[in-house]
Amino acid sequence: MLVDNIGLIIKAGNGGDGAATFLRNETTAKGGPDGGNGGNGGNIYFQGSTNINDLREFRFKKRIEALSGIPGKNKKLFGKNAENLTIYLPLSTRVTDIASGRIIEIIDTTTPILIAKGGKGGRGNTEFKSATNQAPRYAEKGTLGEEKKLFLELRMIADIGLIGLPNAGKSSLLSVLTNATPKIGAYAFTTLEPNIGMLGKHAIADIPGLIEGASKGKGLGVEFLKHIEKTKVLVHCIDSSMEDVQKIYSTVRNEFEQYNTSLLDKPEIILFTKTDLANKDQIKKNVKILEKENRKVLTASIYQPETLETLKLALKEVLSQPSH
Repeated sequence: MLVDNIGLIIKAGNGGDGAATFLRNETTAKGGPDGGNGGNGGNIYFQGSTNINDLREFRFKKRIEALSGIPGKNKKLFGKNAENLTIYLPLSTRVTDIASGRIIEIIDTTTPILIAKGGKGGRGNTEFKSATNQAPRYAEKGTLGEEKKLFLELRMIADIGLIGLPNAGKSSLLSVLTNATPKIGAYAFTTLEPNIGMLGKHAIADIPGLIEGASKGKGLGVEFLKHIEKTKVLVHCIDSSMEDVQKIYSTVRNEFEQYNTSLLDKPEIILFTKTDLANKDQIKKNVKILEKENRKVLTASIYQPETLETLKLALKEVLSQPSH
């Protein structure tokens, strides 16, 4: 299941308490203060990773805490600082601090971003010894680590989105282009959530089929139009054997317009699928009709490797353009 938004609570570690102790040994019955300082609590950082596609890791892990610093001890022993905690997120994750409204975008894999600062370790009573107070019986408590309620949202789920009406061959195409294993069936809405696969370094999402009225909640509704927003390039899949392909193409485009007109501006390849099952004359006729849309139009069958290679080259070309 693709998880592209989640609520999360994070808690940095508390500082360890300072110790209020006095030197006691065989030769010293009533020595001076010897309490050590507490260690600092662990910070929490977020960092981008290319090895993660979504936020499913946090589906059942809604609270994450860093370790606290170790308290100080006698003999002026300082408590150990807790290790910092780094949480890895997919690139393009937007992190919103619910309390402050602060927004952070995870945009690279090299720069950890401090999200919650750990508490400072408290001072032991040794630190409070002075000319006027030779035997302080108190020490400092460690401060609390920061706690934050966050909302995490993926701004991009894939470089390439496979779109189209139900039964357009999207899942089968994903399975041969990548190592993904989506559910495939000859009935509408076999795909109920986006499936993600990798074509080289590029993620491909098989978006559930749209129907007329999706922008108003029909079929699987606007949730999957939201997924389309989170892709860079669209491959609009249409069954080669279908009649009235202009209407089929326009149905999806009209839903884009009703939901968010910016979807109309995404780079798009029109792909006639299942060419092994269609009449050649019908395929030529359909291609000619949609070439008028001023889009690249290709044909493919999962049983014809050369057509898949042509599609891969076309995708590589459009993804290499500076604006994408």
